[in-house]
Amino acid sequence: MKIGFIGAGNMASAIAQGVVDNHFSKAEDLYLYDIATEKVQAFCEKLGAHAVTDPQELIRTVDMVILAVKPNVIRGVLQEAKEEILTNQPLVVSIAAGTSTEAIYEVFETDQPIRIVRVMPNVNAMVGQGAAAVCGNPHAAKKDVDEVIALFNAIGKAWPLDEQYFSVFTAIAGSSPAYAFLFIDSIARAAVKNGMPKDIALEMATQAILGSAEMLAASGENPWTLIDRVSSPGGTTVAGIVELENNAFISTVIKGIDATIQRDFELNQK
Repeated sequence: MKIGFIGAGNMASAIAQGVVDNHFSKAEDLYLYDIATEKVQAFCEKLGAHAVTDPQELIRTVDMVILAVKPNVIRGVLQEAKEEILTNQPLVVSIAAGTSTEAIYEVFETDQPIRIVRVMPNVNAMVGQGAAAVCGNPHAAKKDVDEVIALFNAIGKAWPLDEQYFSVFTAIAGSSPAYAFLFIDSIARAAVKNGMPKDIALEMATQAILGSAEMLAASGENPWTLIDRVSSPGGTTVAGIVELENNAFISTVIKGIDATIQRDFELNQK
Protein backbone atom coordinates (compact mmCIF):
# COMPACT_ATOMS: atom_id res chain seq x y z
CA MET A 1 0.00 0.00 0.00
CA LYS A 2 1.29 3.45 -0.95
CA ILE A 3 0.79 6.18 1.65
CA GLY A 4 1.00 9.90 1.00
CA PHE A 5 1.35 12.78 3.44
CA ILE A 6 0.16 16.28 2.64
CA GLY A 7 2.02 18.21 5.28
CA ALA A 8 5.32 16.87 6.54
CA GLY A 9 5.82 18.53 9.90
CA ASN A 10 6.80 16.91 13.18
CA MET A 11 3.75 14.64 13.48
CA ALA A 12 3.82 13.46 9.86
CA SER A 13 7.55 12.81 10.10
CA ALA A 14 7.06 10.81 13.30
CA ILE A 15 4.33 8.73 11.65
CA ALA A 16 6.42 8.10 8.54
CA GLN A 17 9.48 7.15 10.58
CA GLY A 18 7.42 4.90 12.85
CA VAL A 19 5.69 2.94 10.09
CA VAL A 20 9.06 2.23 8.48
CA ASP A 21 10.86 1.35 11.72
CA ASN A 22 8.04 -1.00 12.73
CA HIS A 23 7.74 -2.58 9.28
CA PHE A 24 4.17 -1.44 8.64
CA SER A 25 5.29 0.02 5.33
CA LYS A 26 8.41 0.24 3.19
CA ALA A 27 10.06 3.64 2.84
CA GLU A 28 9.77 3.47 -0.94
CA ASP A 29 5.97 3.29 -0.56
CA LEU A 30 5.81 6.63 1.27
CA TYR A 31 5.27 9.97 -0.49
CA LEU A 32 5.51 13.31 1.29
CA TYR A 33 4.56 16.82 0.24
CA ASP A 34 5.13 20.03 2.15
CA ILE A 35 5.53 23.69 1.26
CA ALA A 36 8.87 23.54 3.14
CA THR A 37 10.47 21.73 0.21
CA GLU A 38 14.05 21.65 1.45
CA LYS A 39 13.05 20.22 4.81
CA VAL A 40 10.87 17.45 3.35
CA GLN A 41 13.53 16.65 0.75
CA ALA A 42 16.16 16.18 3.46
CA PHE A 43 13.83 14.00 5.55
CA CYS A 44 12.89 11.81 2.58
CA GLU A 45 16.50 11.34 1.54
CA LYS A 46 17.33 10.17 5.06
CA LEU A 47 14.29 7.86 5.27
CA GLY A 48 14.37 6.58 1.70
CA ALA A 49 10.90 7.94 0.89
CA HIS A 50 9.71 10.11 -2.00
CA ALA A 51 9.58 13.90 -1.71
CA VAL A 52 6.82 15.17 -4.00
CA THR A 53 6.57 18.75 -5.24
CA ASP A 54 2.94 18.54 -6.40
CA PRO A 55 0.15 17.40 -4.04
CA GLN A 56 -2.03 16.50 -7.03
CA GLU A 57 0.64 14.07 -8.22
CA LEU A 58 0.81 12.59 -4.73
CA ILE A 59 -2.95 11.95 -4.68
CA ARG A 60 -2.78 10.26 -8.08
CA THR A 61 -0.04 7.94 -6.82
CA VAL A 62 -1.13 6.72 -3.37
CA ASP A 63 -3.81 4.47 -1.87
CA MET A 64 -4.06 6.46 1.37
CA VAL A 65 -3.55 10.20 1.76
CA ILE A 66 -2.90 11.53 5.26
CA LEU A 67 -3.84 15.19 5.73
CA ALA A 68 -1.24 16.26 8.29
CA VAL A 69 -1.98 19.97 8.29
CA LYS A 70 -3.23 22.50 10.84
CA PRO A 71 -6.99 22.87 11.35
CA ASN A 72 -6.94 26.47 10.09
CA VAL A 73 -5.66 25.42 6.64
CA ILE A 74 -7.29 22.02 6.09
CA ARG A 75 -10.28 23.44 4.20
CA GLY A 76 -8.00 25.25 1.78
CA VAL A 77 -5.92 22.12 1.28
CA LEU A 78 -9.07 20.09 0.60
CA GLN A 79 -10.37 22.67 -1.86
CA GLU A 80 -7.17 22.36 -3.88
CA ALA A 81 -7.12 18.56 -3.66
CA LYS A 82 -10.80 17.68 -3.99
CA GLU A 83 -10.92 17.07 -7.75
CA GLU A 84 -8.03 14.61 -7.63
CA ILE A 85 -9.50 12.91 -4.56
CA LEU A 86 -12.90 12.58 -6.24
CA THR A 87 -11.26 11.15 -9.36
CA ASN A 88 -8.75 8.78 -7.71
CA GLN A 89 -10.68 7.83 -4.56
CA PRO A 90 -7.84 7.27 -2.08
CA LEU A 91 -8.64 6.64 1.57
CA VAL A 92 -8.59 10.11 3.15
CA VAL A 93 -7.12 10.25 6.65
CA SER A 94 -7.19 13.50 8.61
CA ILE A 95 -5.23 14.25 11.77
CA ALA A 96 -6.43 17.87 11.93
CA ALA A 97 -7.78 18.59 15.41
CA GLY A 98 -11.34 19.79 15.75
CA THR A 99 -12.34 18.93 12.17
CA SER A 100 -15.08 16.31 11.94
CA THR A 101 -15.48 13.75 9.18
CA GLU A 102 -18.73 15.48 8.25
CA ALA A 103 -16.98 18.86 7.91
CA ILE A 104 -14.34 17.28 5.67
CA TYR A 105 -16.95 15.58 3.49
CA GLU A 106 -18.90 18.83 3.07
CA VAL A 107 -15.91 20.50 1.43
CA PHE A 108 -16.23 18.13 -1.54
CA GLU A 109 -19.78 19.32 -2.34
CA THR A 110 -20.75 15.94 -3.77
CA ASP A 111 -22.98 12.94 -3.18
CA GLN A 112 -20.14 10.68 -4.31
CA PRO A 113 -18.98 8.34 -1.52
CA ILE A 114 -15.62 9.36 -0.07
CA ARG A 115 -13.92 7.19 2.50
CA ILE A 116 -12.77 9.44 5.34
CA VAL A 117 -11.05 8.38 8.55
CA ARG A 118 -10.37 10.85 11.33
CA VAL A 119 -7.50 10.38 13.77
CA MET A 120 -6.68 12.28 16.94
CA PRO A 121 -3.02 11.49 17.71
CA ASN A 122 -0.90 13.02 20.46
CA VAL A 123 2.59 14.46 20.71
CA ASN A 124 4.04 11.29 22.26
CA ALA A 125 3.95 9.70 18.80
CA MET A 126 7.26 11.49 18.28
CA VAL A 127 8.90 9.01 20.67
CA GLY A 128 6.88 5.99 19.51
CA GLN A 129 4.51 6.13 22.50
CA GLY A 130 1.55 7.91 20.98
CA ALA A 131 -2.12 7.53 21.83
CA ALA A 132 -4.60 7.88 18.97
CA ALA A 133 -8.37 7.68 18.56
CA VAL A 134 -9.71 6.58 15.18
CA CYS A 135 -13.15 6.79 13.56
CA GLY A 136 -14.52 6.53 10.05
CA ASN A 137 -17.34 8.26 8.23
CA PRO A 138 -20.30 6.22 6.89
CA HIS A 139 -18.45 5.53 3.62
CA ALA A 140 -15.37 4.09 5.34
CA ALA A 141 -15.47 0.32 5.72
CA LYS A 142 -14.33 -1.46 8.87
CA LYS A 143 -11.21 -2.61 7.04
CA ASP A 144 -10.36 1.04 6.30
CA VAL A 145 -10.58 1.94 9.99
CA ASP A 146 -8.67 -1.20 10.98
CA GLU A 147 -5.92 -0.34 8.53
CA VAL A 148 -5.51 3.13 10.02
CA ILE A 149 -5.53 1.70 13.56
CA ALA A 150 -2.75 -0.70 12.55
CA LEU A 151 -0.77 2.21 11.11
CA PHE A 152 -1.02 4.25 14.32
CA ASN A 153 -0.24 1.20 16.44
CA ALA A 154 3.19 1.43 14.79
CA ILE A 155 3.84 4.65 16.73
CA GLY A 156 2.12 3.82 20.01
CA LYS A 157 -1.41 2.60 20.62
CA ALA A 158 -4.65 3.36 18.78
CA TRP A 159 -8.30 2.66 19.55
CA PRO A 160 -11.53 2.84 17.54
CA LEU A 161 -13.72 5.51 19.11
CA ASP A 162 -17.10 6.96 18.26
CA GLU A 163 -16.57 10.48 16.95
CA GLN A 164 -18.89 11.95 19.62
CA TYR A 165 -16.19 11.18 22.20
CA PHE A 166 -13.31 12.85 20.35
CA SER A 167 -13.51 15.98 22.51
CA VAL A 168 -13.13 13.80 25.61
CA PHE A 169 -10.22 11.98 24.01
CA THR A 170 -8.62 15.32 23.14
CA ALA A 171 -8.63 16.16 26.84
CA ILE A 172 -7.48 12.84 28.29
CA ALA A 173 -4.89 11.98 25.64
CA GLY A 174 -4.32 14.90 23.27
CA SER A 175 -3.85 17.62 25.90
CA SER A 176 -2.87 15.46 28.86
CA PRO A 177 0.85 15.24 27.95
CA ALA A 178 1.01 18.94 28.86
CA TYR A 179 -0.64 18.17 32.21
CA ALA A 180 1.85 15.35 32.78
CA PHE A 181 4.75 17.71 31.98
CA LEU A 182 3.33 20.21 34.45
CA PHE A 183 3.02 17.55 37.15
CA ILE A 184 6.59 16.36 36.60
CA ASP A 185 7.90 19.91 36.71
CA SER A 186 5.95 20.58 39.91
CA ILE A 187 7.57 17.56 41.59
CA ALA A 188 11.00 18.77 40.48
CA ARG A 189 10.31 22.30 41.74
CA ALA A 190 9.34 20.91 45.13
CA ALA A 191 12.71 19.16 45.23
CA VAL A 192 14.44 22.45 44.36
CA LYS A 193 12.53 24.14 47.18
CA ASN A 194 14.07 21.59 49.49
CA GLY A 195 17.62 22.12 48.22
CA MET A 196 18.09 19.70 45.28
CA PRO A 197 19.47 20.99 41.95
CA LYS A 198 16.74 21.31 39.28
CA ASP A 199 18.43 19.26 36.56
CA ILE A 200 18.85 16.09 38.62
CA ALA A 201 15.45 16.59 40.29
CA LEU A 202 13.77 16.79 36.88
CA GLU A 203 15.58 13.69 35.65
CA MET A 204 14.54 11.73 38.75
CA ALA A 205 10.92 12.91 38.64
CA THR A 206 10.66 12.05 34.94
CA GLN A 207 11.96 8.53 35.52
CA ALA A 208 9.62 8.02 38.48
CA ILE A 209 6.55 9.03 36.45
CA LEU A 210 7.68 7.00 33.43
CA GLY A 211 8.10 3.91 35.60
CA SER A 212 4.78 4.51 37.33
CA ALA A 213 2.92 4.67 34.01
CA GLU A 214 4.59 1.49 32.80
CA MET A 215 3.81 -0.28 36.09
CA LEU A 216 0.15 0.72 35.89
CA ALA A 217 -0.09 -0.45 32.26
CA ALA A 218 1.66 -3.75 32.98
CA SER A 219 -0.18 -4.58 36.22
CA GLY A 220 -3.77 -4.20 35.06
CA GLU A 221 -4.51 -2.97 38.58
CA ASN A 222 -6.76 -0.08 39.59
CA PRO A 223 -4.62 3.02 40.30
CA TRP A 224 -5.91 3.23 43.88
CA THR A 225 -4.75 -0.34 44.52
CA LEU A 226 -1.23 0.71 43.57
CA ILE A 227 -1.52 3.89 45.64
CA ASP A 228 -2.41 1.76 48.68
CA ARG A 229 0.52 -0.53 47.93
CA VAL A 230 2.95 2.42 48.03
CA SER A 231 1.33 4.05 51.09
CA SER A 232 2.53 2.55 54.37
CA PRO A 233 0.32 3.27 57.40
CA GLY A 234 1.42 6.52 59.01
CA GLY A 235 4.15 6.92 56.36
CA THR A 236 5.48 9.64 54.09
CA THR A 237 3.40 8.81 51.00
CA VAL A 238 0.02 8.85 52.72
CA ALA A 239 0.93 12.19 54.32
CA GLY A 240 1.51 13.65 50.86
CA ILE A 241 -1.65 12.07 49.42
CA VAL A 242 -3.77 13.53 52.23
CA GLU A 243 -2.27 16.99 51.70
CA LEU A 244 -2.95 16.84 47.96
CA GLU A 245 -6.56 15.90 48.64
CA ASN A 246 -6.86 18.64 51.29
CA ASN A 247 -6.13 20.98 48.36
CA ALA A 248 -8.68 19.31 46.04
CA PHE A 249 -6.13 17.63 43.76
CA ILE A 250 -8.56 15.19 42.10
CA SER A 251 -11.39 17.68 41.60
CA THR A 252 -8.93 20.27 40.27
CA VAL A 253 -7.65 17.81 37.65
CA ILE A 254 -11.24 16.99 36.67
CA LYS A 255 -12.00 20.71 36.29
CA GLY A 256 -9.00 21.04 33.99
CA ILE A 257 -10.25 18.16 31.84
CA ASP A 258 -13.76 19.65 31.79
CA ALA A 259 -12.34 23.02 30.65
CA THR A 260 -10.42 21.32 27.86
CA ILE A 261 -13.51 19.45 26.65
CA GLN A 262 -15.60 22.62 26.74
CA ARG A 263 -13.02 24.56 24.74
CA ASP A 264 -12.86 21.78 22.15
CA PHE A 265 -16.65 21.92 21.81
CA GLU A 266 -16.42 25.69 21.27
CA LEU A 267 -13.73 25.36 18.61
CA ASN A 268 -15.73 22.68 16.80
CA GLN A 269 -18.64 25.13 16.45
CA LYS A 270 -16.52 27.68 14.58
